[in-house]
Amino acid sequence: GLEGGAKNQLSTFSSFITTISQKKEGIGNRNSPTQLVIPNIKTVRDLPPICLDVRQKQRMSIDTLPQELKAPFSPESSLPVRTKTVKDFQDDVEKSKASGDWKAVHYFYSTTFDSFLEINAAFKKDTNSPFNTVEDSGIDAQFVDAVYDALLNTPQDVQKSVLKGIINGLLQEWTGPRTKDDLRAYCILLQNPQFSNTSTYVIYAHLLRQIAALTEADHHFLVHWSKKISQRRFKQVVDRLLQFISLRLFPAKPEEFPPMVKCSWWIPSATKVLSLFNAANSLINPPIISYTDFYNSTLDHIDLMEEYHNWQCYGNSHRFSFCQYPFIISIAAKKVIIQRDSEQQMISIARQSLVDKVSRRQKPDMNMLFLNVKVRRTHLVSDSLDELARKRADLKKKLKVTFVGEAGLDMGGLTKEWFLLLIRQIFHPDYGMFTYHKDSHCHWFSSFKCDNYSEFRLVGALMGLAVYNSITLDIRFPPCCYKKLLSPPIVPCDHNTVVGICDVTLDDLFQIMPELAHGLNELLSYEGNVEEDFYSTFQVFQEEFGVIKSYNLKPNGDKIPVTNQNRKEYVQLYVDFLLNKSIYKQFAAFYYGFHSVCASYALLLLRPEEVEILVCGSPELDMSALQRSTQYEGYQKTDPTIRYFWDVVLGFSLDLQKKLLHFATGSDRVPVGGMADLNFKISKSEASTNWLPVAHTCFNQLCLPPYKNKKELKQKLIIGISNAEGFGLE
Repeated sequence: GLEGGAKNQLSTFSSFITTISQKKEGIGNRNSPTQLVIPNIKTVRDLPPICLDVRQKQRMSIDTLPQELKAPFSPESSLPVRTKTVKDFQDDVEKSKASGDWKAVHYFYSTTFDSFLEINAAFKKDTNSPFNTVEDSGIDAQFVDAVYDALLNTPQDVQKSVLKGIINGLLQEWTGPRTKDDLRAYCILLQNPQFSNTSTYVIYAHLLRQIAALTEADHHFLVHWSKKISQRRFKQVVDRLLQFISLRLFPAKPEEFPPMVKCSWWIPSATKVLSLFNAANSLINPPIISYTDFYNSTLDHIDLMEEYHNWQCYGNSHRFSFCQYPFIISIAAKKVIIQRDSEQQMISIARQSLVDKVSRRQKPDMNMLFLNVKVRRTHLVSDSLDELARKRADLKKKLKVTFVGEAGLDMGGLTKEWFLLLIRQIFHPDYGMFTYHKDSHCHWFSSFKCDNYSEFRLVGALMGLAVYNSITLDIRFPPCCYKKLLSPPIVPCDHNTVVGICDVTLDDLFQIMPELAHGLNELLSYEGNVEEDFYSTFQVFQEEFGVIKSYNLKPNGDKIPVTNQNRKEYVQLYVDFLLNKSIYKQFAAFYYGFHSVCASYALLLLRPEEVEILVCGSPELDMSALQRSTQYEGYQKTDPTIRYFWDVVLGFSLDLQKKLLHFATGSDRVPVGGMADLNFKISKSEASTNWLPVAHTCFNQLCLPPYKNKKELKQKLIIGISNAEGFGLE
């Protein structure tokens, strides 16, 4: 690559750039966002940050022009004719490698990247077609890939000629709106692998700045065109942008870059461009790359609360904050924001309680600083419901649980046990609040009508308290539940506003009732006469307490037959009925219960998948990480029993590893912070080696007898973790 000539590379263009910039200044000093002046890395001109108000002004400047000046904005300029094909180019590269003569390749690169017109002439599939729709960018992706794959293996003078050409294009005077050819050039230049090298970051920053400053309409095209890029190239562009942001925040060699005050617009520009790729990724199902691939773990090490407060105070228009682009913030960082926001709310409410006591000249006590829940084990649900309803004003205080008649002090263990027992009881099939679907291994809300939905509010409050107090719950809701929970993410002031209703699809139903969803999918693909063969109407039937009840999916639905023409509407209304309308009152109570505890602007930062991870933990296990963070009591990590244990556990199947985690902690999922956050402990049991291992789930503690050999330990451990349901709850 360019490592060897990093320092001299930009100085090579110094006179060239200085000349052009002097000519521009001779015409008039314009502060255009497209201006590129790089006489020296350390003297880059300070430019205003890219944010909504700046971009709005740039956008409106065209509209304020007199009508006679708007007319001359011409369509696409005519392109030069270039006939080189992918094979021609690859043959030239192979010949150059064999002969050592790179003239033909050098000419191709220097010509192709000399201007935006030349880029289009080389890479546009048909130079005579406009390609002005979002559906087809008109870019020959195969040719672009071939040219960029070969670029880093060419001599440095070839690579420098490409960068010189890019500077040429960026220095172009813009006299009107960008054409589709300009957008195509931006789309192609973003894929340039040279921008992985820090020596090119000044050029890269100005490219990003110009793209960030485009109009919303232009961004719309770039988003749709970007989703057609190959997964490999898409991931490379995203990684390059993330690396650019990381190295600008924490440069390995600060002298390589201009001072931060001189390039404060770098990070906002890069983040804005990254948001276009995130938008493109969200348009595809399944997405091109995982949403976690947009996380920048470097942000875990900045002052997140300052970012959060800037966002709260200034919104999206005046000052840049990463919270404006939450897709880039990792779930671990979001958890930190939510925890600190929760702690600040806890402290604020506790302080207010203290002030109220003192102002009434009452003696303060420590209990007033906590949400104290006192319950009887024999009346767990009813007592918990009464306590949370009675102490609604204290829900944002630190939770402490007391079991009546027991002397235990809650240092975290009793709270976890309370959650564990309560969740198990509420979600038991006999309780009737939730239906367990064996095919999907998840619970869903019962559609049975009742007079009081307060228990659903209790479950929502429990989930909120778990997030608020950093407790992981063993709850199996489908992803659709968390999507509904964020609809909307902030509780509306008007209580007549509909909540918990979101757009649902057949895919959402597949995650809950796969058999029914499969049947509806068969209906959609049926090639015969739907009306005659299925004889269905826009009506559904449900059994409630032994009575079959019918519901119309639309007015007079019982009189409207399902046909080949309207079956899509029927399926959509059926799915909406099952996942939204039939359980509206139940879910609305659940929604208000959750938000009564977790009401916070921090929820705006979360995706539904991230809410699920905060509530239930992550399903991805790393037993080696657990081994590294495990604490021991009565054992040393070099003792034979411990060595046997880890040899056995690391050799377990994923199913057995999950069973072990569930046996020891009450959940087979991992907290957001990873295995280290479990505070897992193995204690030496003085019981006979004939006994099975014992677990204290409230403390994530495994009590292990000193088994004599690996075979005996494995046998006893598998028996213990495979038959653990109901052990040790009383």
